Amino acid sequence: MIDVHYWPTPNGKKVTILLEELGMPYRIVPAHIGRGDQFTPDFLAISPNNRMPAIVDHEPRGGGAPVSVFESGAIMMYLAEKAGRFYPQDLRGKAEVNEWVIWQMANQGPKLGECGHFRRLGDSQGDQSYAVRRFTDEANRLYGVLNNRLYDRHFICGDEYTIADMICYPWAVNWKAHDIDIAEFPYFRRWLDELGARPAVQKGMAAGSDLQMGDPSKMTREEQEALRKLLYNQRARPVETKGRTAWKG
Repeated sequence: MIDVHYWPTPNGKKVTILLEELGMPYRIVPAHIGRGDQFTPDFLAISPNNRMPAIVDHEPRGGGAPVSVFESGAIMMYLAEKAGRFYPQDLRGKAEVNEWVIWQMANQGPKLGECGHFRRLGDSQGDQSYAVRRFTDEANRLYGVLNNRLYDRHFICGDEYTIADMICYPWAVNWKAHDIDIAEFPYFRRWLDELGARPAVQKGMAAGSDLQMGDPSKMTREEQEALRKLLYNQRARPVETKGRTAWKG
């Protein structure tokens, strides 16, 4: 059984898509990011970056104690390698999939996240026009990267459907929020529609649909500010020394 510490965001849905494609049993453990579950000691023990998703595999390959993994890209590599599916193990095939998994983690996710953030923010925190323009243009560039890649390939890494496709899909579906004219990217759209028709993708995207953050429009100004601070204005955490011995070299 795989425990998935999860909230229904694009980063969480990458993992549930893969688990549904694998038919691997899993249990969602809600990590309510609006309540601060990601800062609890139990969660930090498996995800020291205080971000979800994270998993705990209670039946790791080879047996032994449970294995915890954080960061969605690392989780997907771990699960696909465990199952022996959607992740080629030959030198060239694996390198290519790794490239696109890292591309998603370093480019698509962060840049589209910033695009959505600043477009939602409006002028409540001052003039955001430069940030909106900067990240909307970058979003357009990234959709173009996928469109060019998919011009002469069925999937991102060729004829084989892999975790490279699964990791990109949950962010790609939000093209309207990124002010994208999808007609500009026909090869991307063909891929998007094909993946969206897969039953396992649909189930993975719907996972945790009963989990709700709460409607910000119904929050007081103080509640909205507290939520914004919790999600967006974090600073370094002090070292937790209780029960630990400092490394002395």
